[in-house]
Amino acid sequence: MKIGILSDTHGFIHPQIIQLMNGCDIIIHAGDIIEQRTLKLLQPKQKLVAIQGNNDSHLTQLKTVENLNLASGKIIIEHGHQHGWHTPSHTSLRVTYPDARVIIYGHTHKQVIDKGENPWVINPGAAGKIRNYGSAKCLLLDASDTKEWEINPYLFSYPGY
Repeated sequence: MKIGILSDTHGFIHPQIIQLMNGCDIIIHAGDIIEQRTLKLLQPKQKLVAIQGNNDSHLTQLKTVENLNLASGKIIIEHGHQHGWHTPSHTSLRVTYPDARVIIYGHTHKQVIDKGENPWVINPGAAGKIRNYGSAKCLLLDASDTKEWEINPYLFSYPGY
């Protein structure tokens, strides 16, 4: 099962990220979508899971937390700003969701893969142009039922950067 993970698009998704995501079985957007139309660009093979970020209260059809239950483990998705405004606390996330296999958050626009403890805590970074620190970012999670899960980071530059 290939799961594409992105966040903090703020109304724009890097074209190469759209292409990469649309090859996935499931796509997860961890909030700060801003423009509903950007979600329509994401067309996974099976399912799109998106949550509200701190800038998405107008997207009332979205929840602030989602659970994705797979045969090989539970994934929790939230934006993260409720666990520390500037840098969400991984300890707080782990205490809140101890039965998860992976916790996904956004908010900081910085890509993070913290596999030091269980559950893993990951942030795909900003997939758009806003505060992306020089490149748009996302993650791919291979959530296999038969082998260890793998997380692969991706970075895409913009012309002129």
